Amino acid sequence: MSDLSWVLILLSVCMAMFVAGKPRMDVVGLLVIVALPTLGLLSVSEALAGFADPNVLMIAALFVVGEALVRTGVVYVAGDRLVGLAGRSEIRLVATLMISVALMGAFMSSTGIVAIFIPIVLRITSQLQIPPGRLMMPLGFAGLISGMLTLVATPPNMIVDAVLEREGYAGFRFLSFTPIGAAVLAVGVGYMLFARRFLNSAADLPAAGEARPTMRGLIHDYGLEEHVSRFRVPPDSPLVAKELKDLDLRRRYGVNLVAVERRSRFHSDSIHLTAHTRLHANDILFAGKYGAAADLERFVTDFGAVPLSMRGGSLDHRSRELGMAEVLVPPESPLIGKTVTENEFRTRHQLHVLGLRRAGKRIPDMLRDEKFKGGDVLLVIGPWKAIRRLQAKSQELLVLTLPAEVEQIAPAHKRAAYAAACLVLMVALMISGVVPNVVAVLVTCLLLGWTRCVDMESAYKSIHWPSLVLIAGMIPLATALERSGGVELAAGALVRQFGNAGPRAMLGGLFLLTSLV
Repeated sequence: MSDLSWVLILLSVCMAMFVAGKPRMDVVGLLVIVALPTLGLLSVSEALAGFADPNVLMIAALFVVGEALVRTGVVYVAGDRLVGLAGRSEIRLVATLMISVALMGAFMSSTGIVAIFIPIVLRITSQLQIPPGRLMMPLGFAGLISGMLTLVATPPNMIVDAVLEREGYAGFRFLSFTPIGAAVLAVGVGYMLFARRFLNSAADLPAAGEARPTMRGLIHDYGLEEHVSRFRVPPDSPLVAKELKDLDLRRRYGVNLVAVERRSRFHSDSIHLTAHTRLHANDILFAGKYGAAADLERFVTDFGAVPLSMRGGSLDHRSRELGMAEVLVPPESPLIGKTVTENEFRTRHQLHVLGLRRAGKRIPDMLRDEKFKGGDVLLVIGPWKAIRRLQAKSQELLVLTLPAEVEQIAPAHKRAAYAAACLVLMVALMISGVVPNVVAVLVTCLLLGWTRCVDMESAYKSIHWPSLVLIAGMIPLATALERSGGVELAAGALVRQFGNAGPRAMLGGLFLLTSLV
């Protein structure tokens, strides 16, 4: 049997396995790598050449760049703001969502950007009572179209660019795909605005109670709108430069500070509270009533605190670094029979207790003198890291409910400005062509690590290894097709079929054949 016959059989088997979905795609890639030298079609080094391809390394590095944008919250903030521009109009929502996803997908994994936007879209459809399919389908199409906007938006772009350069032709520039991609995006948005009405009906709306609760929903369920107030610390306030342990706000005023928001040069941070935390001028305080004897008016008078509206500044506004959870006090918990203060809850767990449910009923104005009982459900707030640690302490407390915001945690949110700057630098290097694209991406990854936007553990975890193995396995199959004469055979068939009809017909035939395969 000729080499070409073996290559075509191997290609057909790969296509059949891809269609069947068995085995996994990365396993198919490994099977190709094993089969090519076994059948004598390529040497071992040639079969493994895909792993040395610069584009495989660049794709892996781009996964790390995307992870940094997620860890710092850049993607979430951009997504929320861009989608927020649409308001309550479904037409604006579809258009803004698709444009937002396509633009961000032009610089990171389209799969990753779609995964990031899924909880955002589900939350919007739940709030506005829109059938999910009307936004989910546009989300998926926008992710696909994003691959047409830049050179690095999808692996096929980088692969064809590498082939052009290998054959001695000028490769594509960073924005070479953009005019065509922008036109396709415009057509895609227009089509989805027309087709969305056929995607779902009102009968497909999620039933009430199916969605995971949000932080705002938990705040409402526990009646905290009336029990948590917001204040600003003026520069001349006696609170400035004082440690919390010296103020003793809970005993003197019945006030429990549950969060402090501090504005820095580039962003505002939620400060982790301890007994030694010092308050600064212009800090924003979230104060909860600590029992029925809370005296907020005397607190305002004595310290000159400026009351602020909770509108636009509620606790869930800080949900990417400030977490919330419902926890159960099990029957064997050592917390039973003691109050929050006696248990030193904030000191031991770095969390604040905001509310209590007992036997399904909310207990108002609790916390100072109320002793925990087995079966009590507490609403706690604090850093997401503290909530994660609490999940491991099953003897004391059991985490029952985590709000939907847990899916959008940004552990490195303070480094968002650095991540955005690194992304701008990467794009500038690629557009200018000062260094090869793979070097530009690797430099960006090093800078992201140096600025602590991403750590080594999360960087390695972010790489989608099955995709890399698949690409590395298919590259030598293309080499085998070329060496065995398969490429020449396919090219000859296309020329015989479309050659007399002109270059446009040839391009159309090639497009259809590639799409079908």
